[in-house]
Amino acid sequence: MFLSSLLDVSQQTTDVVKWVSLGTVFLLLGVIAIICFSVKKRTYDAKHIAAAGITIGLSFALSYAKISPLPYGGSITLASFVPVLLYAYVYGIADGLLAGTIFGLLNFISGPYILTPFTFILDYLLAFASIGFMGIAKKFTKKQTFNVVLGTVGVFAIRFVFHLISGVIDFMDDAVWVDLPDWAMANAFVYSLIYQLVYIPADCAIAAIIMYILAKTKVLDSLVKIITPKEKKAVPTAVSAEETAAEQTEELAPTESVSENISTEDPEEQDHD
Repeated sequence: MFLSSLLDVSQQTTDVVKWVSLGTVFLLLGVIAIICFSVKKRTYDAKHIAAAGITIGLSFALSYAKISPLPYGGSITLASFVPVLLYAYVYGIADGLLAGTIFGLLNFISGPYILTPFTFILDYLLAFASIGFMGIAKKFTKKQTFNVVLGTVGVFAIRFVFHLISGVIDFMDDAVWVDLPDWAMANAFVYSLIYQLVYIPADCAIAAIIMYILAKTKVLDSLVKIITPKEKKAVPTAVSAEETAAEQTEELAPTESVSENISTEDPEEQDHD
């Protein structure tokens, strides 16, 4: 009975997974297109784009070094979040959200598994977009080590919430991991909570430890310096040149007025003086 219900769910969602996978590819292309067309509003120089590509690529590669203790998604990786966390830490919330979303889409394409389109949004878009939270970590305190560790824990806490909600939906669709006591099996929230606790805290601990070591050994400072683009000096434009000329004219105006006043004074008074 239990096995047949799982097979039914799998059969019903096969087509959905195919279509969502195809939609994910187009969504990824759409994200790239948005980046290209938003260059005028945001500054994406070569170093900025290279940093995004390298960190996302490293995170994706590290995601393959993993332990998967659960059959329905969820794994403990070799600090796969660390490179994109570093990118978000340097470039802020918006770029962190974007990098996290791309990282999540790549994870889905490499191993798609969903039960409903909504769980896809929770598990692969929102959960990975939580990386953007790292963009405000540097504003917490003046201690970098504390900031990066707290930022990492915050990212995984937000990720945990999204996976928890997705797990509740999975449980309601009979996608259960293992038989638990009746008090756990009777509550979708409790079951999902136990499921997420198996792997997310461990994945968070590995990432937090790596970030702590990088910050403590000052390696983080070097990495931040490498991927941070140098500020460009503003090039004078025609408008700014006109404004400068206008300012110079205004500065000379009072001097000319004084000269005129002197020339209009009574010659007798000038002689008397």
